[in-house]
Amino acid sequence: MRDARLWLLLLTAILMLVDGYLIFMVAPTDAVLGHVQRIFYVHVPISILSFLGFLICAVSGIGYLIRRTERWDRVAHASAEVGVVFVTLALVTGIIWGKPVWNAWWQWDARLTTTLILWFIYVAYLMIRQYAPTPQQGRTWSAVVGIIGFIDVPIVYYSVKWWRTLHPEQVIGPAADEGSLEPIMARILIFSLVTTLALFTYLLLERVALRGIEDRLSQLRREGNTD
Repeated sequence: MRDARLWLLLLTAILMLVDGYLIFMVAPTDAVLGHVQRIFYVHVPISILSFLGFLICAVSGIGYLIRRTERWDRVAHASAEVGVVFVTLALVTGIIWGKPVWNAWWQWDARLTTTLILWFIYVAYLMIRQYAPTPQQGRTWSAVVGIIGFIDVPIVYYSVKWWRTLHPEQVIGPAADEGSLEPIMARILIFSLVTTLALFTYLLLERVALRGIEDRLSQLRREGNTD
């Protein structure tokens, strides 16, 4: 399994190099925003993959509540951690992209606000894991938060359809308008999405493996204290 993760890391690195070339050398420069628009090819994929992280967290949380096995809990915890990293990057890249457009670092736009709420929900998830009175309570309470918190994901996605918003229209998924992207931009975006998916998968697998080691060490400490 370790060798598979190393090969995935190598593949991810190669994809990132190719993706960087496509973004900076092949993608057309926006006539209005100029080169800052290139962050679009980073912002959109990491936003989508943060949604995937929270979906995995919610599904794994359900699995844990039903089966009460540590494997489900490890996947839920790891996916929440990776999801928080990705949604943080989505917020940061969105702010960088929005500054020249809105002439402000932050706007209480529906998309930005619901994304910030999503960030708070899953940071709360991680805090519950850290500060719950017992590990068992931490697993159970965080699973519930992860499941309920996922409700915000479709709200974030459809916010640009449901409310008046400064955020650009959807360019991918069921809410996207047909032909919203030039063909070359769409192809590069898809490649960026595949690249980001590879990175996400590597980080998730690595973190699940580390969670297994951490759980084993905790068990050994408990057994040592018992002896």
